[in-house]
Amino acid sequence: MSPSPELPHLDADAFRIPGLQELQPTARATHAPRILLLYGSLRERSYSRLLTEEAARLLRAMGAEPRIYDPRGLPLPDGEPEDHPKVQELRTLAQWAEGMVWTSPERHGAMTGIMKAQIDWIPLAVGSVRPTQGKTLAVMEVSGGSQSFNAVNQLRVLGRWMRMITIPNQSSVAKAFLEFDDAGRMKPSPYYERVVDVMEELVKFTLLTRDCASYLVDRYSERRESAEALSRRVNLRSI
Repeated sequence: MSPSPELPHLDADAFRIPGLQELQPTARATHAPRILLLYGSLRERSYSRLLTEEAARLLRAMGAEPRIYDPRGLPLPDGEPEDHPKVQELRTLAQWAEGMVWTSPERHGAMTGIMKAQIDWIPLAVGSVRPTQGKTLAVMEVSGGSQSFNAVNQLRVLGRWMRMITIPNQSSVAKAFLEFDDAGRMKPSPYYERVVDVMEELVKFTLLTRDCASYLVDRYSERRESAEALSRRVNLRSI
């Protein structure tokens, strides 16, 4: 039965009126925000890795707990069983994290296969648990030429597909080979300041949403589907 005669197709049992109280939980987490960082290159001097390491330093300074996943040794998706040690390491980190940073080089106008392989190994669901749903995400890219946004745009699409809360800000570092010194540290520049902005925004969004993430992604269609599944099970028992 519908909660309103004007909305005859609504399921009253699954319908919820969004409320402010659920967005302001009385019990809030006090641990450091847990952030997983992924990068998309295996080169010895990988600029996506150097940018990721710089981001991790900033996150640590902002009170977060960053962990960087090393993609070396990760097999291609479906090339090995899911119990491969590198796959299990990645999936464990994905479940541990409350937010993520994805940083890819732009190659042939797109993110790298190494970047995509990591994302593809993170499942949409493990049993009844969605490892990425409701978690925050920041996206960045590096390029060898002029500034481009192809990779970050693709990463945003993937973040939406993984049901993540992708923050508005992003970073695209052009001519990355000019932006890092011999020690691998990022030089002072507007690009560096943008990375600071992105990490600051990521920490803020993570602190804002992590305690109510399950409420933010609680959906009418899925509540209704669950109710129908329960009904089918009850009916089967009664036959």
